Amino acid sequence: MNRYLQHYIDGAWIDSDGGSVHQVIDPATEQPVTEITLGTQGDVDKAVAAARRAFETYSQTTVAERQALLTKIIEVYKTRIPDLAKAISQEMGAPIGLASMAQAPTGLAHFAATLKALGAFTFEEQIGKARVVHEPLGVVAMITPWNWPLNQICAKVAPALAAGDTMILKPSEEAPGCAAILAEILHETGVPAGVFNLVNGDGPGVGAALSAHRDVDMVSFTGSTRAGIAIAQAAAATVKRVHQELGGKAANLVLEGADLAAVLPPTVSGVLANSGQSCIAPTRLLVHESQVADATAFVKAMMESTQVGDPSEMGVHIGPVVNKAQFEKIQGLIQSAIDEGATLVTGGTGRPDGRNAGFYVQPTLFADVTPGMRIAQEEVFGPVATITSYATRDEGIRIANDTAYGLSAAISGDPAEAAKVAPKLRAGLVTINSWSPDAGAPFGGYKQSGNGRENGRYGLADFMEVKTMVGLPG
Repeated sequence: MNRYLQHYIDGAWIDSDGGSVHQVIDPATEQPVTEITLGTQGDVDKAVAAARRAFETYSQTTVAERQALLTKIIEVYKTRIPDLAKAISQEMGAPIGLASMAQAPTGLAHFAATLKALGAFTFEEQIGKARVVHEPLGVVAMITPWNWPLNQICAKVAPALAAGDTMILKPSEEAPGCAAILAEILHETGVPAGVFNLVNGDGPGVGAALSAHRDVDMVSFTGSTRAGIAIAQAAAATVKRVHQELGGKAANLVLEGADLAAVLPPTVSGVLANSGQSCIAPTRLLVHESQVADATAFVKAMMESTQVGDPSEMGVHIGPVVNKAQFEKIQGLIQSAIDEGATLVTGGTGRPDGRNAGFYVQPTLFADVTPGMRIAQEEVFGPVATITSYATRDEGIRIANDTAYGLSAAISGDPAEAAKVAPKLRAGLVTINSWSPDAGAPFGGYKQSGNGRENGRYGLADFMEVKTMVGLPG
C-alpha cells in the first residue's frame, strides 16, 4: 500500500488540518492500492498563503533563473519515470508499457516544450507610445483529472513555473501518486518553498475551496464540463481568471474514397489507447454511405483483435477503466445504444470473457448510429466506437459539428482533401490521419470544451498578465 497522507505546503510535507483518509482502488483488482488524506479548507488556506508569500520573490526571478530550474527538473524527472509509470498503472489502470512509454513521458514533454517556449518568448514590445509587457499572473490553482494525470498536471505546472507564478495543485483523488512523486522531484530540484504546493482532495472539498478563494488569481482546470461549470460559478464572485479544458466528443470524418486500411488504424487507435479514456478519442466515425460496410468490417476486426489484460504486465493490450462509477457509466451508454436501435457489431455490455473482477470493458463497435442517440452525443470515455453514415461531404461536416463539444476532430483520408475540410470543423484541434496533439502547439477547445490554451508559447502566455505602460522614457 502506497501512503501519501501529508500535503506538500511551503516546501515541506505536513499533516492535514482535519482531513479524512481516502483509499485509491486498483481498477484491475478492485483492492486498495494507495491512501491519501482529503484536504480541508484549512489546508487550502495554508497552501494559498504560502503561494502568496512566495509570489513576492519568485515573480521577480529572471528568465535565465527559470530556465535553469526547468532544465534541472527535466534531468531529475527522467530518473523518476519508472516510479511515475508504476503509480499511474496501479491507480488508473494504464498498462505498464503505456504508462512507461506514453503516460509518464508526456509530462516530460511539457517541461521540454515549455523550456523551449520560454527561451523564445517575447516579453515586451513597443506599440506606438506604449510599452506592452507580459508579467507573472499570480497564484494559480490547478485542478487536474485522472485519465492522463501527468500530462494534464505538467501542462499547467511547467508554464506556471516558467511564467513566474506560484501554484497549488489538487490532483485527482483517483490518481494522486504521480503528483506526490512530482512534488518530490520539484523539491529535489530546489523549487523555492511555497512556489509549488500540493493539497490532495476531492472536487466538492478542496476543488471548491480553491475555486472560490479570494487570494487565488487563476483556476486552471481540466475535467468534465459539468465540473467546469461549477468551478466557473464558484470563481465568479472574485472575478478570477478561469482556464478550462473540458469534455470532448471527437468525430473521425472518413472522407469518401479513403484507403481504409491505410487511414483507419492510426485514427481508430485513439479509441482504444488508454482504454478509450482520452478526451480527444475520435470515437464518432462518420463514413460515406458507399464505404460503410467495408469500414464496419475493418473496425470490427480492429476491436476484436484488441486484447484486454492485466495492466501490470508488459504488452500491447488495454487495461481496465479507472473505477466502478466509470465502468457503470460506460455500461449504461452501451445499453442505451442497444435500446435506441443501433446495431451492436462487436463487444457489448459486461466484462470480456475470462474476466470476473476488475473494471474491464469490452472493445465495442456500433453501426447504424444516428446523431441524436445518446452514444453519439455523450462522452463515453471507454473503448467504444460508433459508425454513422453520410451522403455528402457537407452532411459529414454538419454531423461532425453537431455536438456541444469542440475539443478535437480527426479526418481520415487524402491529406490534400482533408486540408479543405479542416477549416470547417469547429474544434480546437484537427488531426489528419492521426489523433495526437503536439506538446509545443496550442491545445484547447471550442464551445463547451472550454476556453484558454495550453502547451508551448500559447500556454505560457495564458499564465501571464499583459500590462500596457505609456509615457516611459525611451
